[in-house]
Amino acid sequence: MTRVAVVTGGSSGIGAATVRLLRAAEYEVYAGARRVDRLREVCEPVGAHALQLDVTDQASVDQFVAQLPSCDVLVNNAGGALGLNRVEDAVDEQWRTMFESNVLGLVRMTRALIPMLEHADPGHVVNMVSVAGLGTYPNGGGYTAAKHAAHAVNDTLRMELLGRPIRVSEIDPGLVETEFSVVRLGDEESARRVYQGMTPLTADDVADAVVWVVTRPKHVDIDQVVMRPLDQATIAMVHRRT
Repeated sequence: MTRVAVVTGGSSGIGAATVRLLRAAEYEVYAGARRVDRLREVCEPVGAHALQLDVTDQASVDQFVAQLPSCDVLVNNAGGALGLNRVEDAVDEQWRTMFESNVLGLVRMTRALIPMLEHADPGHVVNMVSVAGLGTYPNGGGYTAAKHAAHAVNDTLRMELLGRPIRVSEIDPGLVETEFSVVRLGDEESARRVYQGMTPLTADDVADAVVWVVTRPKHVDIDQVVMRPLDQATIAMVHRRT
């Protein structure tokens, strides 16, 4: 029987790569994103289903879930970062947006799909967190706070679901070159400087880890995958070639 995977934030970057690689692994994939036109460009060539989804809106989540036939795997990928302000210069709306997408969006999707996941063999929640959920760095307080919260939700969920047929896994990528930095910094030139002089991970690298995690034998739960480029030792320690 074909297993069904749900991927949030599937219109670009890691989410789009995950859609493609899960389809290659013969999953039926339902992808959600706010930008439906871009989502269709990802989904249609590989035969995935593109559905509008805003994880910050409970009504949108409910409408999305109502269109699913079932769910074996949920990949909570939607999220992102805004700004590089010091805590003393924090912009409330940026922090609120980051918590809505990275934390509450994860909670909304997981809460909505646990009834379906409990009927899978087994169900699986894969939360895309970040090395920013394991450490901190100056000018990143809002994003690291949100990802620390997502990490805490992930670990709590695993404990609460113990004894039920649902695996819980966390993927923590380091520097990945996607639209992430363009959205965060506002322009492509600033984003390029983030990866200057080093070789970052690609979206496919991270999606490959997702596929590996969900295709382990059903009695195996990969708790956490921390993955960084060879040029990155910690969240803030990066080797750059001149």
